[in-house]
Amino acid sequence: MTDWRTRLGTLGVWAPTDGMAVADAAALARLLEELGYGALWLPETMGRDPFAHIAHLADQATSLVFATGIANIHHRHPGAMLQAANTLADQTGDRFVLGIGVSHQPMVQGLRGLPYDKPLTTMRRYLEAMSASPYMARSEAQPVPRLLAALGPKMLELAAAEADGAHPYWTTPEHTAQARAILGPEKLLCVEQKVVLCEDAETARATAVDALAVYVNLPNYRNTWLRLGYTEEEISAHDPRFVDAVVAWGDVEALRDRVQQHLDAGADHVCVQALTPGQPFRPDEAALRALAPRG
Repeated sequence: MTDWRTRLGTLGVWAPTDGMAVADAAALARLLEELGYGALWLPETMGRDPFAHIAHLADQATSLVFATGIANIHHRHPGAMLQAANTLADQTGDRFVLGIGVSHQPMVQGLRGLPYDKPLTTMRRYLEAMSASPYMARSEAQPVPRLLAALGPKMLELAAAEADGAHPYWTTPEHTAQARAILGPEKLLCVEQKVVLCEDAETARATAVDALAVYVNLPNYRNTWLRLGYTEEEISAHDPRFVDAVVAWGDVEALRDRVQQHLDAGADHVCVQALTPGQPFRPDEAALRALAPRG
């Protein structure tokens, strides 16, 4: 069986590549592999299909693990999700991790016109249906790890009971400690952390606020930040106490320190999302080089 903690390593990269040409996304994957990162995490929003995109990128990098962060369960029948995940695992030589989530009501019901109700129940039933779906292709691949986009305690409990771990997003080391306590010691905990390699507070915080704009009013995230002790006023006003908690900025040592805080709190793997001031959809290559395991 694949030892996923070893395979992933402690550091990966979370990067939206929809704003990049396909050739540039492939070059990024090759660079991350060269720099020693364990995995490249790709989102699903309104752009490229992450499974088809990973199938291409995995041919460009031969040892890098690829993961969805996350694939939206409302977009695919559980059987189709299982087929896509198993096919990628087979074709990449067990270099695929399936991160799935319920997404958000504005994205699912508002944008796509799909039903959105009782996220916890929906996810539980989805996992059951995936496990019950037949898959008859000849394959030497190991079972694909299933990680849930879990923020609240109930979804984290479901991840502990019915999945292989969790992939929290837009959180803090304090949340990581809470997640580990709920998941227990055996489950994978792969957390995302945004960073800005910039020592100018005004520029760094402005970059963080730009990144927050899409998410700040989504209930799943806002409720998590409130549970962590930030007030409605701090969140809405982008108070520095809140901004600095969810986005690490400063010199390389400051960014490394935030990564280490997550690891000390119980994370197995930290997915660094390197924000580029003024270019919201392009990873900051300088930051990724500076933080690289082989840097």
